[in-house]
Amino acid sequence: MAEEKTALRSVGRPRSVDAAQASLALLLNLVRTETATTRQELERSSELGRAVVADRLATMIELGLLKEGELGQATGGRAPRQMRFRQDAGSLLVSAIDQSSIALGIADLNGQLLVEHHEAAQLNEGPEVILDRLATIFDWLLEETEKPAPWGIGLALPGPIEKSPTEFEAVPVLQSLQSWHGFPFLERLSMRFGVPIFARSGVQTMTMGEAKAGGGRGLSDIIYVKLGRSISAGLISEGQLHRGAQGAAGMIGHSRVGDDLLEALAGADAIARDGMAAAADGRSPYLAQTLSRRGELSVVDIGHAAQLGDLFCVDLLGRCGRFVGEALAPLTNLINPALIVIGGVVAESGGDSLLAGIREAVYRQSHPMVSRDLQIMRSQMGASSGLVGAAQVVVEELFAPPMLQGWIGQGSPLRHPEFQKSLERLTETLAAKPAPQAGRVAP
Repeated sequence: MAEEKTALRSVGRPRSVDAAQASLALLLNLVRTETATTRQELERSSELGRAVVADRLATMIELGLLKEGELGQATGGRAPRQMRFRQDAGSLLVSAIDQSSIALGIADLNGQLLVEHHEAAQLNEGPEVILDRLATIFDWLLEETEKPAPWGIGLALPGPIEKSPTEFEAVPVLQSLQSWHGFPFLERLSMRFGVPIFARSGVQTMTMGEAKAGGGRGLSDIIYVKLGRSISAGLISEGQLHRGAQGAAGMIGHSRVGDDLLEALAGADAIARDGMAAAADGRSPYLAQTLSRRGELSVVDIGHAAQLGDLFCVDLLGRCGRFVGEALAPLTNLINPALIVIGGVVAESGGDSLLAGIREAVYRQSHPMVSRDLQIMRSQMGASSGLVGAAQVVVEELFAPPMLQGWIGQGSPLRHPEFQKSLERLTETLAAKPAPQAGRVAP
């Protein structure tokens, strides 16, 4: 009994939590994270007795959560048997939705991305169209890959996502778009696959993706900046994603640089606008030719012109980089990151001129100790970062001790009593109030 109480204290839960569930959750996470993998290591790390550890491991093997692996290193006696987490016991569905594209994938229970798919899509087509497309592609990916049944969905969306008041309660998303107003998108998607769904802003999942598999791997303090039509940042401090009180942390595009908002000076639309003006008045012959040929200009055209040596475009992207750097410098002094990663379509198109402008402003305006070892680099992951981060969100949610203790005895989060109740409530709610049709504006 004393050993069970120790396990209970180790996971920081109230005394009302079932001690057996707490010890199961503790041991599973020790094995899953490879903090301890042999029985002797698990006994030491958990402070549980041999009999309790043996019983809990046997239970989790029977539930299909753990398996016995290879022999470990012998230390004077018989070589110990390693315990391994069954990351193939289920799968995770992930999607990153942007204004003009969707990316989808399947990950294992460790958050490792196994397969991904990208295609063009338009948010203004309406939520019903996007929902149907997600469901179709998820079904196709599951069928083609023959991966196990999903345990959860991770979703990345443009703009801030409010924090959910309870574990399985969905929040409204993309309410700034009229056709999405009042549409139960998360609820419908959760019901379609019968799994819990966890949504974050795109920049937050990209930040987590960079920390998991990109340039920030192994670092605990990172800033990720997404430069597109809008400008936002994701923050990881001491290994934890900072979401803010409402989930809207990092909206640096609304910071002022001089008299203007940063987005109005350095966003993709602002850069294209300045390029159009330069094409019209002859400051950039290359852009004038492109505009004449195609009838429009984008930030990609301006980045290409800069790479070819167009002086106006080189100067424009360098100036935009300095604007971004001036907005980042106070945040850099506040957070003291080891790494700043620049991503998004502007970063992909802006080349060295943009990155040099950002570095110049950040290094010039940051404290010497803050900037001494600071790296500023362009993202190498592209659109995959959002999918990797979305998978990481689901992993962290499902295996957080409070959540894990609610389902581990049943072997799957789909059998969590609170999730089952939420499905029942959703069934009743959606049956009583049919979802708005695509293109219709809810009153």
